[in-house]
Amino acid sequence: MRVLLLTGKGGVGKTSLAAATAMHAAQQGRRTFLLSTDSAHSLGDAFARRIGARPVEVAPRLVAQEVGVLDELDRAWSEIQEWLRELLREETSELVAEELLVFPGMEELVSLRAVREVEATGDFDLCVVDCAPTGDTLRMLRFPDALRLFMENFWEIKRRGVRALRPIVNRILPGKLIPEEKFFDAFERLYREVEDVRQILLDGDRTTARLVVNPARVVVEETRRSFAYLSLYGVATDAVLVNRVLPDVAAGGYFARWAQRQDEELAEIRASFPVPLLYAPLRPHEVLGAEALGALGAELYGDRDPAALFTRARPIRLRKRGQHALLEIDLPGASKEELRVTRNGERLLVRVRDAERVVTLPASLTGREITSARLEDGVLEVSFAP
Repeated sequence: MRVLLLTGKGGVGKTSLAAATAMHAAQQGRRTFLLSTDSAHSLGDAFARRIGARPVEVAPRLVAQEVGVLDELDRAWSEIQEWLRELLREETSELVAEELLVFPGMEELVSLRAVREVEATGDFDLCVVDCAPTGDTLRMLRFPDALRLFMENFWEIKRRGVRALRPIVNRILPGKLIPEEKFFDAFERLYREVEDVRQILLDGDRTTARLVVNPARVVVEETRRSFAYLSLYGVATDAVLVNRVLPDVAAGGYFARWAQRQDEELAEIRASFPVPLLYAPLRPHEVLGAEALGALGAELYGDRDPAALFTRARPIRLRKRGQHALLEIDLPGASKEELRVTRNGERLLVRVRDAERVVTLPASLTGREITSARLEDGVLEVSFAP
């Protein structure tokens, strides 16, 4: 099943283009599932009908769902929260405890478990995901790395230690200070599910992101950074969707200055993103309902299949140059001043401004010295000695 992740700065029209993408794919014969993981759901507003936490058919061959984040958290996190809540209850209120027990990025990641469930049915060719705005999406991508490091380095040690201490502590301080085995079982189950979602996100043959941008300077700047961050986390972007483009008739009169600024930003967009650009015009009215969304999708994609892979790229790849092994990471829009690369054993730590990724090196590179690290033409190239 093909998976499309549509994200962008809040307010750029991400939900409308996600819905238009799904509608056009369904009209072309694709069995399509449209999934909203944004906590501020607006799919129902776009279709001018109620869409909730249960899948509902909104058009022929198109099913939509707004994931109930709280319900998903209860399913994935309840046994873990139960023990943590007991520890916090004496120090803080119930409401504050609930807020403290949800880590940044976890809500969005848990919501994406729904993609696994859609795929498991075998009923769909395409899943279009209306993601949260880019800031939340990036936190979601950061969470699996942190969880994986914890599980690989500390989990089994902690579990064995707790098993040894539990009988002693429970005799001295009866209660819930030491977690039961069901806590560890639930955490391992959550970890496996998060890893499943991570594998879906990083599979460039079936999952790609599409960034939604408006021709406005502040939006273009953030989208450029988001493009680099997605590459850093291993998620391929196969297209950029440029929304709300002024029609040619607006080039004169009152909107002349707007049109001039737009032309400048469109030139900047063309220079910034090495992927296909698709354009959606500014409409004279709100795009509401399945028919209007289908028309927008047709205008956006034309004869293209929305489910097609517009650019085949691996944001993180390994290749050889002579006797040297090269690790390459696409970081379009990044500058040398905001980039930092450090080595810690078998892991490479790459930081671009406020985004950070731990790249686990393959066994063939473990112990080999880094001879150089350079950023050229939007590609970070790390060279390892023979």
